[in-house]
Amino acid sequence: MSSSPTVTPFPLGGTFQREGLSVFVRGLKLDVGIGVYDHEQGRLQTLVIDVTLEMGPVVVEHLADTINYETVAAAARAIAAEGHVGLVETFAERLAVACLDDPRVRRVAVRIEKPGALQGAEAAGCALAFSR
Repeated sequence: MSSSPTVTPFPLGGTFQREGLSVFVRGLKLDVGIGVYDHEQGRLQTLVIDVTLEMGPVVVEHLADTINYETVAAAARAIAAEGHVGLVETFAERLAVACLDDPRVRRVAVRIEKPGALQGAEAAGCALAFSR
């Protein structure tokens, strides 16, 4: 019979400084009316959305202490529901600004892929970041 290895917990004590909290949503797939070309009008295309929100040094004990992931998804869905958007960059900027509506967000990074946008490429898209 083999014995279990001894597990040493992280040491207690010491001086630690809480620096911040990042909350993220990765790989959110939405079908969106998007594109500037004639063949993109009147049809939906899939976007793959990644969002990272950076907050200050907060203690999180309850959902109200942090950003709910569903809030980020709901903001993206609301932008899609507003109607056709010409550019992925415009969609990304609208989403970033919506995330900054929460005053706890110090910085937001949005990355959007548009699979199928460029022949021979897995995806094309954009990434942007805003901060206060």
